Amino acid sequence: MNRRDFVTTTSLAAAAVALPAAAHADTMTTPPAATNPMTTTTTDLPRATRKILIAGGGFRTKFIGYMAQLTGKTRPRVCFLPTASADSTEASLAFYASCAPLNVVPFVQNSFIESLSQTQGWDEVLLSMDAIVVSGGNTLNQQAIWKAQGIDVVLREAWNRGIVLGGASAGSLCWFEEGTTDSRPKALSIVKCMGFLKGSHSPHYDAEAGRRPLYHKLIGRGEMQPGYACDNDAGIYFEDNDVKRVVATRAGAKCYYVSQTAGNVTERVLEPEML
Repeated sequence: MNRRDFVTTTSLAAAAVALPAAAHADTMTTPPAATNPMTTTTTDLPRATRKILIAGGGFRTKFIGYMAQLTGKTRPRVCFLPTASADSTEASLAFYASCAPLNVVPFVQNSFIESLSQTQGWDEVLLSMDAIVVSGGNTLNQQAIWKAQGIDVVLREAWNRGIVLGGASAGSLCWFEEGTTDSRPKALSIVKCMGFLKGSHSPHYDAEAGRRPLYHKLIGRGEMQPGYACDNDAGIYFEDNDVKRVVATRAGAKCYYVSQTAGNVTERVLEPEML
C-alpha cells in the first residue's frame, strides 16, 4: 500500500485543549470454517464483537467517553477521521477538545495527503486503534474518497476486529446501507453507504425540518428501506446489527425505528438512557 500512505496528526493536541469545542457539520458473511479440523487457522478463532456507536448529531465528550468504555481498554487509542469535513482543522481541534477530559490517547487521520511525508498505510494506523470516530460533513464526498483510497476496506476490517466505530451525521450515515443526506445541491436526497449496518438511517431528525417528512415519504413509498432515525444528542449502540443500548446527552432527545406496512409508516420511539 505504498501509494496509500497517510499522516497521523498529533501536533494540534496542545492547542486544542485551550479551545472550546466547535460545532460539527453534518453483508458480511462469516468466513467458512477450516476444511481440515486438525489445522488451526484464523477462521477457527472466535470472531470479535463488532461495535458501532452512532448519534444523530453532537458526538462530543460524553459519546466519545462511552465509546472509550466500549473498547474495554484503560487508556484507549481513539482516532478521528475527518474526511467528510475535508480534513477541517476546526473539526480536528474540536475533537481534541472533546477528548481533553477523557483518559484516551487521541489521534487525527487526514485523508487529503501526499506520499512524500506519509510513512504508514491506512491499515497500519487504523488497525492499531481501539476506536475510530468519523466526522460530520459531506457523506457523498466521504464515500467517494474512502472508496478511491481503499479506506472503506480497512474500516470493514477494523469493524471485524472489534475496533469500536462511530460518529454523528456523516459519521453515522456512513455505516448503513443508505440514508438521507444534504450532500447534494438544492435538496435532501438519498446516499448509498458501506452497509455494515443493515437498512437506512436519518440523522438530525429533530434539528432539520426536512428530515422527518422525507424519511417517512421514502420509506412509505418503498424507495428506502426501514431504519433508524436519531435526534441530535441521541444515539444507538449496535453489536453486529443488534441494538444493544439507546443513549442521549440531552433530555428530550430520542431515537426511532421507522418502517411501513402496506404504505402506512410507523415510527416507534426508542427511549434512551442518559449518558
